[in-house]
Amino acid sequence: MPAHNDEGNQTKRIVLPSGKTIEVVYFESHVAPSQAAQQPEAPAPAPAEDTRELHVCVNCDSELVYPVQWEEAGPDSWHILLRCPDCEWSESGVFPQAQCDRFDDELESGTDALTRDYKRMVTANMSEEIDRFAAALHVDAILPSDF
Repeated sequence: MPAHNDEGNQTKRIVLPSGKTIEVVYFESHVAPSQAAQQPEAPAPAPAEDTRELHVCVNCDSELVYPVQWEEAGPDSWHILLRCPDCEWSESGVFPQAQCDRFDDELESGTDALTRDYKRMVTANMSEEIDRFAAALHVDAILPSDF
């Protein structure tokens, strides 16, 4: 629930799917109270089923689906645009927080795997460069003029 501050504005803390917390400030509307009562708020879209894993494509079963856009849809749900890089499928929907938390865990797991693979490749490449440099030094293929 938003909290009021001294300036009459409302603030609300939101936990993003990545785990980061942001603070949103809602500024007071300049609409007259009688006009505000006549304009009902649009209801938040109903969240999609909670059983589906968002990282799995419903079209080709690829496990590489990622979020393109996301925004808060309600107190416990997110509106997310998903995309599959394998078949170009995309979907926009509202998903409950628990489902988004599982999706975020999968995304973090994938990021960790990519980081590990990247570090292994960098190490292997550096090792090969060192071996080539050492071999060039051994056969006097590197001269002072090379530097």
